[in-house]
Amino acid sequence: MHTYKYIFLREEKKNRVMGLTGVTLLVSLIVLTAVTIPSNACPPSDLAALMDFKAALKEPYLGIFNTWTGSNCCQGWHGVSCDPTTQRVADIVLRGESEDPIYEKTGRSGYMTGSLSTSLCKLDRLTTLIVADWKDISGSIPVCLTSLPNLRILELIGNKITGSIPANIGQLSKLTVLNLADNQISGSIPGSIVNLGKLMHLELSNNQLSGSIPVDMGKLKMISRALLNKNKLTGSIPSSICQLSRLADLDLSMNQITGSLPVQLGSMPVLSTLNLDSNQISGSIPTNLLSSSGLNILNLSRNSLEGVLPDVFCSKTYFTHLDLSYNNLRGSVPKSLASAKYIGHLDLSHNHLCGPIPNGSPFDHLEASSFANNDCLCGSPLRTC
Repeated sequence: MHTYKYIFLREEKKNRVMGLTGVTLLVSLIVLTAVTIPSNACPPSDLAALMDFKAALKEPYLGIFNTWTGSNCCQGWHGVSCDPTTQRVADIVLRGESEDPIYEKTGRSGYMTGSLSTSLCKLDRLTTLIVADWKDISGSIPVCLTSLPNLRILELIGNKITGSIPANIGQLSKLTVLNLADNQISGSIPGSIVNLGKLMHLELSNNQLSGSIPVDMGKLKMISRALLNKNKLTGSIPSSICQLSRLADLDLSMNQITGSLPVQLGSMPVLSTLNLDSNQISGSIPTNLLSSSGLNILNLSRNSLEGVLPDVFCSKTYFTHLDLSYNNLRGSVPKSLASAKYIGHLDLSHNHLCGPIPNGSPFDHLEASSFANNDCLCGSPLRTC
């Protein structure tokens, strides 16, 4: 205050000489004061919101919240970072599994109880919210999170979060990552999710989601991974999914999906992993799904697929994993499999296949279990014909 008083008296004397008004003198003082106050202080509103967030959680082993002291949340607070220009809280990254020294020192992964405070929604400059792998955080996802205009990453994987996905999740127009896997979330996938035009990674696996997959999933033009496995989803696979030109990884396994396989699945330009096992999918296997040169992992096991196995493999075929077991496939083992560039794991067991198993690669490195429990298959590695 002595410094400010000195500056004020000096400016007052100068302004009297120059004939300036009292208003101008006051403005001059305000500008000088603004410049003098430290610019890296944590805004009180952000500080209060973080303290409310902390109060709703209990982390008994690592002591990460012990670093949340003082009035400047932009400096030294574990998992918190601020925009260097505005000093507003931009990122909260709290992972229960990490290589950070604080975890190595205790020799254990994280554990946390409590719930997510709605005060998080007051951090209106937040771009990243990661509260992952704490095992016992419960409660629901605060609905007001959908009002955060700058949120790009929302990752709450590996907790015990219940309730439903907020219906207005589609309002997060900048969201690129939505990961809510390994929780106890129920209800349906909100229809508004298809409005997340910048979404690249969607992971909702291992929850209790029910209902059908939104029919307009094809609107998610930027998406590269969609993992919805281990839920209770019903209905058929929306044909609009085949319009996702950037989708490389699709996992709908371990649900209750019915209907047939969309014909254009095999024509998706970058799809490399397709897991649809353990559903109730019926009908035949589209020819282009097996002749695709881009698919590397294809698992259609434990469904109700029928018909013959298309003989469409070629020199561009490259499967590290091809599992068609536990279906109702008939006919013979395709001879064209011998012309494939590479077949790693192959499982045709528990079908109704018949006839001789072709000779040569890849059959010469496969075990009998790959062909077990068919109607009348014979030849190596099974009994001779």
